[in-house]
Amino acid sequence: MQLFYHPLSGHSHRVRLFLTLVNEPFELVEVDIRRGEQKTNEFLKMNRFGQVPVLKDGDTVLADSNAILIYLAKKLGRDDWLPDDPLGAAAVQRWLSVAAGEVAYGVATARRIRISGPKPVPDDVLSRSYALLNVLDDELETRNWLAAPFPTLADLAVYGYVARSPEGGIDLTVYPNVQSWLCRVESLPGFVPFAKTEVGVPASA
Repeated sequence: MQLFYHPLSGHSHRVRLFLTLVNEPFELVEVDIRRGEQKTNEFLKMNRFGQVPVLKDGDTVLADSNAILIYLAKKLGRDDWLPDDPLGAAAVQRWLSVAAGEVAYGVATARRIRISGPKPVPDDVLSRSYALLNVLDDELETRNWLAAPFPTLADLAVYGYVARSPEGGIDLTVYPNVQSWLCRVESLPGFVPFAKTEVGVPASA
């Protein structure tokens, strides 16, 4: 099993993190995005959108991080990470949608703008970022994990870009429940950190 990834991609990290947490053997294959390797003909045969991550599992080739997470959880029989019951599966899917929507167009976009050059983050991106963090902090007021009484794919899908949102200039110190949740994710046995950059504000006080 091979995971084509980039170390600064939160989408890549969520898949790498899951594989590591469940102790599934795999090979990391770094794609040099700055040199445009994701746009080569060879890579586009695996993902026409020219994006990481891509999972190659024998003859199976999958793109899209959330789709890969679903595939892996089902293939490996990990219903502890993706519940089989209708309500549990729906709860996880809700947060996978948040990861593809509010997270991607909020904190992830703010971070991408800041690490790509010295330019301001647009107000609408900041507004989406703070709206997401407000919801997350409220949701985590009464529970430890997003979709179940235990960690699931939902937590992994949302974790990376939220953890690195200070790199987008967003202060996490005013979100104590989010910070506690991040620490819980980072305390999971087998946790692998998401690469940091030098931009942004401190992640904690």
